[in-house]
Amino acid sequence: MLYLSLMLGLLLVVALGLVLFTGRTAGKVEAALPPSGRFVDLTQVRMHLVEQGQGPVVLLIHGIAGNLRHFTYGVAAQLAADYRVIAVDRPGCGYSTWRSGVPQTLQSQADALAELLQTLQIDRAVVAGHSLGGAIALSLAQRHPERVTALALVAPLTKLPNEASPAFKALAIPYRWLRVVVAWTLAAPLTLARRDETMALVFGPEATPRDFATRGGGLMALRPSNFVAASTDLNAIPDGMQEIEAGYAAMRVPVSVLYGQGDRILSHRSNGVELVDRLPGTQLTLVEGGHMLPITQPQVTADFIARVATLAG
Repeated sequence: MLYLSLMLGLLLVVALGLVLFTGRTAGKVEAALPPSGRFVDLTQVRMHLVEQGQGPVVLLIHGIAGNLRHFTYGVAAQLAADYRVIAVDRPGCGYSTWRSGVPQTLQSQADALAELLQTLQIDRAVVAGHSLGGAIALSLAQRHPERVTALALVAPLTKLPNEASPAFKALAIPYRWLRVVVAWTLAAPLTLARRDETMALVFGPEATPRDFATRGGGLMALRPSNFVAASTDLNAIPDGMQEIEAGYAAMRVPVSVLYGQGDRILSHRSNGVELVDRLPGTQLTLVEGGHMLPITQPQVTADFIARVATLAG
């Protein structure tokens, strides 16, 4: 009995230490990378966004475990010379927060983005989505086609994968309460311990930029809310992608895709080449590179989105 009590006490001390470490780490991250834009209150979400430039609207949607700094790293400023560019923290990510009790699905995120456009009095926009943001952009075009002029998808998720990438397998937690427990105990130290391995998958075969942690928002991954949001997103993919894939046949919004042929997170063949057959009219551009094209190749990414916007008129 004494041994059991000692073990429980030790576990409690370790857990408390992890919570304190996570809290201090999150505080340092938020001090180093505070909100860089403004907030818009919507029905289901308080949305954090950054706006730049004037002209036709381009909406930028980041991927899983990311934030709007993936696009403000270099893409947004280049597009802002000719367009009104809106980069968002997706609901639950970065500094955007869900209202209590809202179903957190790919489709509810698409609906929130449609409401954002309406609230900002934007009739239509060219929508650019990276990775999981590409899937949400597809859902937005399917559910609210009147709001979307064209889609410019960068390394998008367009097909339900057989399994999650090794970079994100730790996010496969089915219960929200357990996600919160892991987020406040193990997530930050494990993220730090596996940083080099994860970055090699996420960025490879290209190098991870030295300033990704700050300028690219990489440090935000150490916040508990970021882990919970990313895990929630990963668990929402099966149902969300089933609806998105079923909607391809009825889509009429022009779709263009940019993919790196060395992508280690998503297959450019399954999610790019095969999409051309599944969604006739899709324009596919392949380049040398990996998954994080908005950061590793911002000029190529910005030029791609600008071409889509120009053709969309």
